[in-house]
Amino acid sequence: MDEPVFVIHGVGNRDEADFARTVAGLRTATGLALVPVYWGDLGADDRFVDLALPRQRPARDTGLRDVEEVPPDAEESMAVLESLFGPSASTPVSALLRDEGEPPAALADALRAAMGAADDGLRGPGGHPDPDDVLAALAELWPTARWLALVDDPGLLRATGTALAAAVLEEGTDDSWAGLRGPGDDKGLRPLLRRRLHDLDRVAGAAVQAVAGRVNHQLRAHYGPGATRFLGDVLVYQRHRAAIHARVRERIDAVAPGLGRDPEHPVRVAAHSLGGVIAVDMATAADPLWTSSLLTFGSQPAYFHLCDPRGGQLPPYAGEEPVPLPRSLARWTNLWQPLDALAFAASRVFRLADGTPPVDVPLPHTASAGLWTHSAYWRLPEVADAVRGTFAAG
Repeated sequence: MDEPVFVIHGVGNRDEADFARTVAGLRTATGLALVPVYWGDLGADDRFVDLALPRQRPARDTGLRDVEEVPPDAEESMAVLESLFGPSASTPVSALLRDEGEPPAALADALRAAMGAADDGLRGPGGHPDPDDVLAALAELWPTARWLALVDDPGLLRATGTALAAAVLEEGTDDSWAGLRGPGDDKGLRPLLRRRLHDLDRVAGAAVQAVAGRVNHQLRAHYGPGATRFLGDVLVYQRHRAAIHARVRERIDAVAPGLGRDPEHPVRVAAHSLGGVIAVDMATAADPLWTSSLLTFGSQPAYFHLCDPRGGQLPPYAGEEPVPLPRSLARWTNLWQPLDALAFAASRVFRLADGTPPVDVPLPHTASAGLWTHSAYWRLPEVADAVRGTFAAG
């Protein structure tokens, strides 16, 4: 057969036949002799890990439709929003909600315009209130608007200003403004604005909580299972590294005995995720797997080495010069996706024996990859192109 390229999978692979089909598809796309190296049966037992995950809040029966999930309360919503949209660690969203500034300009302009359009030329008792008086009262009440303070969309702010103006104007058709302006009267301008602002803020809060709850659910659904499998397999690999390395060598020996055992017979490897850590660990071990060319994608060797030096022939990173790689790892190309939180660069941490850095290649993000992009590499044509370009020369 042609010179083989051994493909090592990453975390969360528990179906050997499915992995073989994945590699077969890549083999068809590249025309290369790709050989799957499966070690998933040695990985973490993740059948029951859902027992350790926080439960969703209990459902409620509204009596009007099917049982629905209770939306998160204000604190849960703020936690989600702060983690996603907080301007900085020193300025959380919850602090912005207590900002005592005036209503946004878009809201004030819309309120003023709506009241101006309905102006009959009368001010004071029996006529419309002055927009400046309404805005002055609204400025005093604005700090109580907990949810509307989050809004920065001009269209929504204008709609809020128009709705407040309509409430004031509608009230004025039934009662004289002399009574509306009476201090302490339940029909005064400030009590009216307080009620309407509270109603609008409650609607905004319901919308924010619904969105936050949906985002929280989607993040858990997309990232939770993958992150759980990643952590489980990493923990198992740290404890059972020798057994997994032995599995890789067995698979290589079954195809070509002696391949990778010395500089004259190096092996070629493509590896995803934790498979890239396995490949680098083996290529830089005291008794290395001699590797002429390595392609990693969505992988973490640099991150792992910075956090916990890998040993073998690799010295720890001292904070000045990149870590020198031994001759047993001759070439290294590393692919990463911008939305893959488990993908790391290698070029600033390592240097090959010839003095050049590994080649980091960012891949474009595609909408079809969704939120959890860590498993999307196998389907990307750019990965097939990189495999072909890296190994086609032999």
